[in-house]
Amino acid sequence: MVSYIVAFFFALALAYSVTPLFRRIAIKFGILDRPVPNLKIHQKPTPYLGGLAIWVSFIITLLGVRLLTHFPSGTLHNLRGIFYGGTLIMVLGLIDDIWKLDYRVKFFGQFIGSLILIIYDIRIEFVSNLSLSIFLTIFWIVAITNAINIIDIMDGLAAGVAVIAGLAFSFIALPTEKIYVNFAALALAGGCLGFLRYNWQPAKIFMGDAGSLFIGFILSAISLGESYTTINNIGLFAPFLVLGIPIYDTLLVIFFRMLKGKSIFAGSLDHFAFRLEAMGYDKKMVVLINYYLSIILGLTAFIITVVEFEHAVIIYAGIIAFAILYATRLIYVKVA
Repeated sequence: MVSYIVAFFFALALAYSVTPLFRRIAIKFGILDRPVPNLKIHQKPTPYLGGLAIWVSFIITLLGVRLLTHFPSGTLHNLRGIFYGGTLIMVLGLIDDIWKLDYRVKFFGQFIGSLILIIYDIRIEFVSNLSLSIFLTIFWIVAITNAINIIDIMDGLAAGVAVIAGLAFSFIALPTEKIYVNFAALALAGGCLGFLRYNWQPAKIFMGDAGSLFIGFILSAISLGESYTTINNIGLFAPFLVLGIPIYDTLLVIFFRMLKGKSIFAGSLDHFAFRLEAMGYDKKMVVLINYYLSIILGLTAFIITVVEFEHAVIIYAGIIAFAILYATRLIYVKVA
């Protein structure tokens, strides 16, 4: 338990320390995110490379933990997959931040990253058919990787939601001592929290795709490392709740873009956060609302893992019903 706490605070301190350095590097080399009308609505060019700070804090923390902690061989095997796959995704996002990649290239890179996790035995295990398990694993990893990227639209939003999700996964996994899940989740949460100090409104630095894709990839990998419960069979869907905000926003964006006849890969303001803002909430309150909802969903995910099947079904049904009803309200909210 002490090692977990140390991992969290070490990653936090490291990200807090190195983020200003990467900000200066981004400014020096002109690696900036410039405003785009009706798409990127920040007021002035803002440095990228925050994702590098998160990656560095995560990787160094895990390497430090490796040197100071005795890991079972299986845990080391899993962590290597996260290390290699996560680094590939970070580099992919970094290239996109600097030179811009075609979305098909990014999807192919995410596909390779998914295969790396599978090679290192991180995949959906409750599906007995191997081919189907591999297909669903790749779909899940790519979907969650991009879902975090999709919510990175407002200062502090993606980083804060990632902190909450990482803590939720570690809290759920703690009783079973799923070591690689705990360490990876807490290292990611700490790194994102240290970065959040500089990403809070008004942001001094953005994480860019290097950060959002990396965070999404790690969260997807972490979510596959836990069985969640032996009490009810549907407890294994708890990750849908922990990652409820990015999943909900992704589904909303796809729905609204299809409703307007737009490509789902085209940028737009059809986001949960922007619609909340259009309803009259200021940006800080919008981000805090997303935090509150993430905390509630994370706690609900834990409850799902400890209640009987019938109660779990009722909880899931209630959340799905509320999400659908609220979506019908959001349809009528006008955004630019």
